[in-house]
Amino acid sequence: MRTCIAVSGLLLGLSVQAAEISVLSGGAIEPGLKAAAAAFQKQSPHSVKITFNTTPQIIKRVSAGETFDVVIAPPGAMKEFATANKVESGGVNVGRVGMGVLVRPGAPVPDIANAEAIKRVVLDAESIVFNRASTGLYYEGLIKKMGIYEQIEAKTTRYADGASVMEHILKGKGTEVGFAAITEILLYKDKGMNYVGPLPAAIQNYTAYIAAPMLPAANRHAAESLVSFLGGPIGKPLFVGAGIE
Repeated sequence: MRTCIAVSGLLLGLSVQAAEISVLSGGAIEPGLKAAAAAFQKQSPHSVKITFNTTPQIIKRVSAGETFDVVIAPPGAMKEFATANKVESGGVNVGRVGMGVLVRPGAPVPDIANAEAIKRVVLDAESIVFNRASTGLYYEGLIKKMGIYEQIEAKTTRYADGASVMEHILKGKGTEVGFAAITEILLYKDKGMNYVGPLPAAIQNYTAYIAAPMLPAANRHAAESLVSFLGGPIGKPLFVGAGIE
């Protein structure tokens, strides 16, 4: 009987120790985060459940009181969360993502060698497609600085997230040009997406992503161990390998 009780206690202890870590993350780092989470689960009793959203959606959800164990978002949003005591201050930088240019399969590949070339591409394209998330907000500001926003506004299509941009371009026609996070474009290469290349260095924009446990995290110690892993010697290279610098 004592043996059965001991075994039951041991099993109970193991079930208490193992936790499902809920993560709310920006979608641009999806390939790297999925790879790192899989590696973490192989050497940990914990499982990881990830929800991907755009930065505006993450801000809305966290501000509304939704709780997760870990949040991964750009520095501006994380600073806002830390000030409101929603996440631990500091956090771990898991990497940054640049912006790229894409066209549908079989479409002519435009010249994107420099800022002037990008300007010509935008003016000549039949339509321009980008999102309303971090990359899209930057791109909108860029074309306004170029002084061509009013000329192209009527031929612009915008979506809430990068995945919708990808689907639009894949099913598109003519000389449509899309702008999105490089990592999101690469996720669709196997579907035939034509990744033209990154924005020229002079106008490139990088969105960094910080990971931190929420306050309070339901699974505090597990959340801290995952965050540490993501920025560590095993997790970090998996982000780099997925195109997240």
